[in-house]
Amino acid sequence: MDTATPPGSARLTFRDATDADAPALVALIESAYRGDSSRTGWTTEADLLEGQRTDEEGVRAVINAPASRLLAVERDGGLIACCQLEHRGDAAYFGMFAVRPGAQGGGLGKVIIAEAERTARESWGVREMHMTVISVREELIAWYERRGYRRTGQLTPFPYGDERFGIPQRDDLAFELLVKNIEAL
Repeated sequence: MDTATPPGSARLTFRDATDADAPALVALIESAYRGDSSRTGWTTEADLLEGQRTDEEGVRAVINAPASRLLAVERDGGLIACCQLEHRGDAAYFGMFAVRPGAQGGGLGKVIIAEAERTARESWGVREMHMTVISVREELIAWYERRGYRRTGQLTPFPYGDERFGIPQRDDLAFELLVKNIEAL
C-alpha cells in the first residue's frame, strides 16, 4: 500500500515482510535501537542496553506467527522502517518499531504509526492499540503521548539475565504499557 509522506519525502510503501527480509530487518532494528549508529537518530536505547535487540530467528518468528504482521516500510525501493502488529482480542499490539536513524525526526514515525493503527483497525476490527516501552525512556513516551497514547502505570519487569533482550546498563528497567483507543479514528 502506498501512502502520503511528510512534505519533501518520497512516497512510502507498506507491505508484509517475508522471511527473505529478515537479514535487512535485523540490521534496521539493530541500527535504530543499539550501538553508535542509533545515536544519529533522536531516540536510542544505547545508553540503557548493550548487545542485540533481535536476531533473524526472532524476526522470522514474528513474520510467521499466525496472529502477527511485520510491516516493512520502503521509500524509493529501500527499507526505511518496520513495525510489528499482533492481534490480541479487542486490541492490537504495536512493537518492533524501527525507523532508520538518519531518517528520524522528519515526520516519518507519525505517518507509520497512523498507518499501523489504520491497518490494525481494518484488518482485525480492534478498538485499542497497546505497546510496551521501557519506562525510563521519557522522551519516547512523550512522543507517543503526543500521538494519543496514554500511560497506564502497568509495569512488566525487564527480563534481566536473558541476553536475547540485551545487556542492561541500569538496574531500574521495566516495560510500561501504553494504550490508545483507535476505534473512532
